[in-house]
Amino acid sequence: MAELNQDSGGDKKGGKIRSKKQGGRVDLTAMVDLAFLLITFFMLTTSLNKPNAMDVAMPDKNEEDPEDRLEIADTRTMTLLLGSNNKIEWYLGEYSNPIEGPEVVGYGKDGIRPILLQKLEEIPQRTGEGLIVVIRPSDKSTHRNLVDILDEMNIVGAKQYMIGTISEPEIEVLERDGLYND
Repeated sequence: MAELNQDSGGDKKGGKIRSKKQGGRVDLTAMVDLAFLLITFFMLTTSLNKPNAMDVAMPDKNEEDPEDRLEIADTRTMTLLLGSNNKIEWYLGEYSNPIEGPEVVGYGKDGIRPILLQKLEEIPQRTGEGLIVVIRPSDKSTHRNLVDILDEMNIVGAKQYMIGTISEPEIEVLERDGLYND
């Protein structure tokens, strides 16, 4: 092994002899112990948050085959148009010839929830099959509105619902009723 010799300068040419000074040494053992104790303390006292996520089944992005389209009776389809000002416009059936509506309501237990509960009970008695809810957010509705209506679907126990794109005639209905503004 190699050794490193440090010359103090006293042997040759009349140099002064200097004493070797050793640098100060700090013992960090206690600080490491304290750090581990703090980490352990905060890990045990902090509650871990579960992410709030909602399961939404989305179709494949494959090209749609006309034979794969499922025809659904208008008597069991309810469409929700999400507009601005935290309002919803709903109708039952086809847009051009609605069975009921369109009607403007709000969110929550005094808004869309009693209507959904009524239709979820009424439609199976009338048609023999369950209600299908089509949710169509406009570009003036907020992300919060979509989350709220998906929460309402879970609260009322709707089994079949989908998120679709809004059409131009439906946007015109929202504009007519003052639900398509900033």
